[in-house]
Amino acid sequence: MIGQLRGILREKSAPEILIECNGVGYEVMMPMTSFYALPELAHEAIVYTHFIVREDAQLLFGFSNKIERKLFRLLIKVNGVGPKLALAILSGMSAEQFVSCVNYDDLSGIVKIPGVGKKTAERLLIEMRDRLKDWQATLDSPLFELSATATNDSNVNNVLPVSNNIKGDAINALISLGYNQAQADKAVRNVFQTGKTSEDVIRDALKSMI
Repeated sequence: MIGQLRGILREKSAPEILIECNGVGYEVMMPMTSFYALPELAHEAIVYTHFIVREDAQLLFGFSNKIERKLFRLLIKVNGVGPKLALAILSGMSAEQFVSCVNYDDLSGIVKIPGVGKKTAERLLIEMRDRLKDWQATLDSPLFELSATATNDSNVNNVLPVSNNIKGDAINALISLGYNQAQADKAVRNVFQTGKTSEDVIRDALKSMI
């Protein structure tokens, strides 16, 4: 299993990146919470990964820290929650926010995530409650700190967009996370301002919908 990648960040097209390790480029899907923490292109990044092998595909999912990866692994064990939905959940809220929703039975907070209907949200609350009962100790662990190559907010604000089509990049990212075209268009239009990077627009759009 591929558990960690350390290499040069070559491409960023949310929610996917291309990271080059010893001459090999790995395509990795990341939740937006981890994507925001990435360094600039051509800089070294450390990504903790979860590798999924299917009959028709081999998929790598990446995270900025081990705690988000651990939560992802717990989420995909829930009946009806696959990797794509788990990615959407971790893009819509941080690990702390999700744990808070479970602890306080906040059904409405989880239902707002694309692809999560009422029945799935209820199942998440029930099945994750026992799995997360000792989670606060995990959140307090040093493992939750971001890797040294992707920790400060200045990196997030200085990220260079993959293309000049910032609106298009943001809309495509939201669609990849499960929002439909109309939802993505409206959310991006409502938060877009000149000078924002695509990551800024995606982050603000997600906040406006959650």
